[in-house]
Amino acid sequence: MKQIFYFLVFLITFSGFSQNTEDIIPEKYTVHNKGKFYIYWGGNRETFSKSDIHFTGADYDFTLYDVTAQDKPKGWHVDYINPSRMTIPQTNFRLGYYITDKYNISIGVDHMKYVMFQDKAVNYTGYYPNQGSYGESLPNNQVLLTEDFLTFEHTDGLNYVNTEFSRVDDISKFIGLPNTDKFQINFTEGVGVGLLYPKTNAKLLKKERHDDFHISGYGLSAKAGLNFTFFKYFFIQTELKGGYINMNDIKTTFDSADKATQRFWFLERTFTVGGIFRI
Repeated sequence: MKQIFYFLVFLITFSGFSQNTEDIIPEKYTVHNKGKFYIYWGGNRETFSKSDIHFTGADYDFTLYDVTAQDKPKGWHVDYINPSRMTIPQTNFRLGYYITDKYNISIGVDHMKYVMFQDKAVNYTGYYPNQGSYGESLPNNQVLLTEDFLTFEHTDGLNYVNTEFSRVDDISKFIGLPNTDKFQINFTEGVGVGLLYPKTNAKLLKKERHDDFHISGYGLSAKAGLNFTFFKYFFIQTELKGGYINMNDIKTTFDSADKATQRFWFLERTFTVGGIFRI
């Protein structure tokens, strides 16, 4: 009888010890995100839709139709990490905070660049002074975008200053990753809204070149991407972002009466590196 009693005591004690051992196994850092901050920095490439650009001033009012443009990439370059030249390439900066394990809010700047294709023939309507004196006149209501007629860039840059609301889902288990504290893969998607604060470099109708920052309109965007987190705190993130830009107050000269309006779509591809942490 005494042996049975001791055996039962042993079982109860061992069971409790086992349970306590399981309880003290530390939870993985990557299981929960709520309360974490993140920050990232990187580069981008863009594709822009055609757009109509409307120019107005004291003695002109005309519209150029289906204007095309490209970005201005710098490629893999040391300027991305050179503090004195970091704003020269096309870059992305973002600072965010997780309000739940899956959802975060962030603020950031998409520093894109927009360069109108020169020497292209486009349709136009309207009027402007000294027509034909810029080497631009073509038949059938077209003009040639010569440098004397118009140069038009948002190259320092097409700055989309925005806030985003995003969701993040850990997909590591679906591909059999055993320890997310060593390596984790997340899928992220989100929406954003913000202001356009470009530095427009323009020269119109042989007027003095204008190149200055100005709040010119607003943007809307949506994105999806993959996040690769290493050793809990460091990550690489790639995103595909599409959006709409409406700039109804672009400064083109130093005359306050002169301005342009423009609306177009963009597709942005980004590659960034960053960190995630708790304070």
